[in-house]
Amino acid sequence: MRVVDARGLSCPEPLMLTEEALKSGKESVKVLVTEPHQKMNIEKYAKDHGRKTTVEETEDGFAVVIE
Repeated sequence: MRVVDARGLSCPEPLMLTEEALKSGKESVKVLVTEPHQKMNIEKYAKDHGRKTTVEETEDGFAVVIE
């Protein structure tokens, strides 16, 4: 599983990093973000591209796993 640490970054950087990670292969990607709107953007992007997500709340934000 590839991990994208986008904590503390401003939009659209987390989304751009997620897009890059997903283009590099079919493996799962875990995206770490700090803000709820970033989590929602990542989930929407994944859904729009036919991927499923699961979300965990962490002590400093969210971990979105894209399958």
